[in-house]
Amino acid sequence: MKLSDLDGRLLALREAAKQVRDPTAADGTVEFILNLIAEKRPARILEIGAAEGLTGLCMLTCSDAHLTAIESDAGRAARARENFRTFGMETRVTLLEGDAGEILPLTEDSFDLIFLDGPKVQYRRYFPDCKRLLKAGGVLLSDDVLLFGWVRGEAPPKRRMLVEHLREYLRMLETDDDFTTEILEIGEGLAVSEKRK
Repeated sequence: MKLSDLDGRLLALREAAKQVRDPTAADGTVEFILNLIAEKRPARILEIGAAEGLTGLCMLTCSDAHLTAIESDAGRAARARENFRTFGMETRVTLLEGDAGEILPLTEDSFDLIFLDGPKVQYRRYFPDCKRLLKAGGVLLSDDVLLFGWVRGEAPPKRRMLVEHLREYLRMLETDDDFTTEILEIGEGLAVSEKRK
C-alpha cells in the first residue's frame, strides 16, 4: 500500500504538519507501517506519542484495529481527538492524555503492534512495559532511532546525551533474546522488533 492511497484530507493534514515542523512520522515510515499492517492484520495497536493523531489515522484507515494512543501534550491531544472525530474513527480509539512513563505501567491490555514515537530519551524507560504489553508474534516499531545519522556517527555536542540514550536502547533491543530486531534506514531510522514469545 502506498501513502497516496490514503484519504486526500489526511494527506493534506500530514503536509500541513510538516510545514510547521509538528511531529509526524516520515512518509517512508508510514508506508512501511501500512504494509506491515496489511500483512499482520493487528487487532489492537498501541501508539506512544500520538501527536495530532495523523499516524494513528493512517493505521486505522488501512485496518479494522482498535488504537490506544498516548499523548502528553494537551494541545496535540485535543487536536488528535478532533481529527479522530473528523474521520469518524473516535469509536475505534482510546486516547490517553498524559506521561507514557506513568500510563504504561498501569496498562493491562495486550497489543499486536506497538508504535513507539514519543520522547527518544525515554525509549529505554518504556521498553519493559512495551515488552510486557506486546503479544507473542507482535511487532514493536521504534521510530527515529538513528536520528539524522548521529546514532551511528558523530553527534553534535548538545545532542550527545540523547544519542547515547538511543544507542543504549538499540543495544537493549538487539541483545534481547525474546526479540528479533532489524534497523531500517527509512525516515530517521526505524527499529522493527518481532517478539518471539
